[in-house]
Amino acid sequence: MKRFALLSVLALSLSACGMPVGPNGSGDMTPPAPPVMPSEEPTAMPTAMPSAEPSAMPSAEPSTAPTVQDIVDTAMAAGSFDTLAQALTAAELVTTLKGEGPFTVFAPTDEAFAKIPQADLEALLADKEKLTKVLTYHVVAGNVPSSAVTGMTEATTVEGNKIAISVVDGMVKLNGNTTVTAVDVAASNGVIHVIDTVLMPPNL
Repeated sequence: MKRFALLSVLALSLSACGMPVGPNGSGDMTPPAPPVMPSEEPTAMPTAMPSAEPSAMPSAEPSTAPTVQDIVDTAMAAGSFDTLAQALTAAELVTTLKGEGPFTVFAPTDEAFAKIPQADLEALLADKEKLTKVLTYHVVAGNVPSSAVTGMTEATTVEGNKIAISVVDGMVKLNGNTTVTAVDVAASNGVIHVIDTVLMPPNL
């Protein structure tokens, strides 16, 4: 007890003199070691999202080339040969021109037929024999492209008579008064050259 009393008195004396007293009552002022904080795990960075697979583009359908039609169907599809189609039907030549061929047809447009007086056109359409001669006079056997036509001076028709061919100012003329306005319209059984006037065979 005396020792404890002496220590207490000594501590009070040191405190009164301004000297700090250690936590154990001695003069040792070494600060206690700071408590060890548990080390924090480093925050894991979120991993990058896996890139989405690119969406598959639909494969394009293989392009299908349009089917080339025969001479009759090609002319009818053009929309400017209605009278010619009517004439071919009246003359019963549709099946012939839908045949294997090949044929080269100098095809008059509706405007070409309109140059014929209406009464004469109606009479022609009603006369099968005469109409057949007129229509076959527009047909040449074989496939004759424009490159060959320009080098010709005449061509023998299916009707039997010949067509005179000339080139005037870069334009192909038939029998001197009919102009070829479009060439090389392809068909499955031949070729069509468009003309602006109906051809009339001689001695009709």
